[in-house]
Amino acid sequence: MIRLLALFMLLALPAKAEEIVLGLSRDEVAITVTFQGSEIVVFGAVNRTAPPPQDSNLGVVVTIAGPREPVTVRRKARRMGIWVNTDAVFVNSAPSFYAVATSAPIAEILREIEDLRYRITIPRAIRSAGAVVEDSVAFTEALIRIKTDQDLYQMLEGAVTLDQDTLFRSAISMPANLIEGNYDVRIYLTRNGAVIDDYTTTIPVNKVGLERWLYNLAHEQAFIYGLLSLAIAVGAGWLASAVFSLLRR
Repeated sequence: MIRLLALFMLLALPAKAEEIVLGLSRDEVAITVTFQGSEIVVFGAVNRTAPPPQDSNLGVVVTIAGPREPVTVRRKARRMGIWVNTDAVFVNSAPSFYAVATSAPIAEILREIEDLRYRITIPRAIRSAGAVVEDSVAFTEALIRIKTDQDLYQMLEGAVTLDQDTLFRSAISMPANLIEGNYDVRIYLTRNGAVIDDYTTTIPVNKVGLERWLYNLAHEQAFIYGLLSLAIAVGAGWLASAVFSLLRR
């Protein structure tokens, strides 16, 4: 009886005036030995049950987040002529990859309170804990700067094309140094900075072929992997020596 009443209450809720209909250029990313990165094209439309408001600003925000992982950010200082680690901050949950693409400058289409609620921007997507120094914000900024230099964190303002407030499209480049796991794709639809609808899907990123075999060998048969690496190193050294000897003759 309670379940039936809950169903009736759910059916009685009004439908959203604007909803996201999403598409992706691919449903998975395969990491091979020759993997040089990939590009994910996110495209979709805004489905409406009524004419859109004429006096409000529509915005689209697309995010792609990789698996979360703990990260320790350290600060080095010169002590007696030697560079040593002095302070550190432990970031207990940071995305391994995070890209944010927007249809306009983020400040124009997303309110701060909505960013705080949904954790959309890069700083909001990082949760810090266990700081051993007072300026942990500086360490978080350093983490963002390091990841940005590695092309693992991307802030792409204006990278979403919005046509007639209905069709949207964005292409996000994913670098070669991705880790395995499920990558969450989220799209947020905003009006006057407030989120009115959101949509989430997942893209698996996995190693395949020789890359997968080497990964499994390294983690499941570490001794054999070590011997194989040593044999390859010795063989490469012998081959280089033989070639050098031939060139000297």
